[in-house]
Amino acid sequence: MSHQALCPRKCLAAKRLRSSDKALRVQAGRRPGLMVRAGVVESLIKPITTFGKVADLKSGIATFYDESSELWENVWGEHMHHGYYPKGAPPKSNQEAQIDMIEETLKVAGVTEVRNMVDVGCGIGGSSRYMAKKFGCRGSGITLSPKQAARANALSQAAGLGDRLQFQVADALSQPFDSDCFDLVWSMESGEHMPDKRRFVSELVRVCAPGGSVLVVTWCHRVLGPGEEALQPDEQELLQRICEAYYLPAWCSVADYQKLFEEQGLVDIRTRDWSEEVSPFWGRVIASALTSEGLSGLLKAGWTTIKGALVMPLMAEGFRRGLIKFNVITGRKPPGNHQ
Repeated sequence: MSHQALCPRKCLAAKRLRSSDKALRVQAGRRPGLMVRAGVVESLIKPITTFGKVADLKSGIATFYDESSELWENVWGEHMHHGYYPKGAPPKSNQEAQIDMIEETLKVAGVTEVRNMVDVGCGIGGSSRYMAKKFGCRGSGITLSPKQAARANALSQAAGLGDRLQFQVADALSQPFDSDCFDLVWSMESGEHMPDKRRFVSELVRVCAPGGSVLVVTWCHRVLGPGEEALQPDEQELLQRICEAYYLPAWCSVADYQKLFEEQGLVDIRTRDWSEEVSPFWGRVIASALTSEGLSGLLKAGWTTIKGALVMPLMAEGFRRGLIKFNVITGRKPPGNHQ
C-alpha cells in the first residue's frame, strides 16, 4: 500500500488519539480505572481496528513486534512486559517494577541458580540479559520478530554478553533446540500468542532439562465458575477486540494451564494471580502513549501499533472487570525424566 494511502489513516488515528486524551487519561494516584464509558471506547476503536486485511497469526505477530518494539524500547526500555506494583510498597519507577516482576517470578519457582536458560518469546532480550548478569548463565532466546532478534543480539553484544547469549527467529511451537538442554525455561508474556497451548507447554517441557524449571507468565481469562461452559457473550466480545489488535488466538484460564503442566508430568506446580499487583501498568502505558513523544512515536511506528494503542483501554477494562487475569504458572521437570 502506498505511503499516500497510509497518511490519511495515520492522521485520522492521531486526531482520534488526541481527541480522546481527556477520556483516556488515568486519574493520578487513584485505582487504575479509566475515565471512559464502555460504548465510547468501542465506537472509537472499532472502525479502526477492523479496517483492512487481517494477517495470519504468525506473520501478524512478527509484524506487530517489528513495528512496535522500537517505540516501546524508547519509552519503557529493554523489558517488554508488565511491572510488579504490590500494594503498600514504596513508589517505584516502571523499570524497577519490571525488574521486580522478574525477581518475584523467580521466587515463586524457587529458582536460585541458572546455568543455561531459554527465553521463549524473548522480545529484545531484557530478561535474558538480566539473568545472565544475575546468575552468570548462558542463554538462548527465540522470537517471531526478525527486528527483535537482531536488536536483542546487538544489545547483548553492547553489554559484553554476546559470547553467552544468542537470539534467533524461531517458532515456540517447534523450538530449534535439543531435548533436555535448559535448566530454566522462561516465557514472560508470550503464551497468550500461542494458538496451541498444549503444544506450547509440551515444547517447554521437552527442552527443559531433568530437574529444571518451567516458568510461564501470561495473560489468561478468569476461571469459569461452577456450571459455566464458556465466558459470557460480552466478555467474549471484549477479548475478541483485543485479539484482533494484538494478534492473539483463543484465551485460556490458569486452571487450563495447570492441567497442561500436570499432563506433561511437571511437579511442584505453583500458580499465582497477580492481577492486582500489575493493575497500575495499563494506566501508565496509556499515559505514556498520550505524551507528545508517545503520539509521535505511534505515528512513526505505523498502523499496526496505532491499533494496538487504541485497544489499551480495553485491556484496562478487562482487568477492572476481573475478566483478564495476570497469571504465573511454574513447575519442575522431575530428575530422570528425559525426553
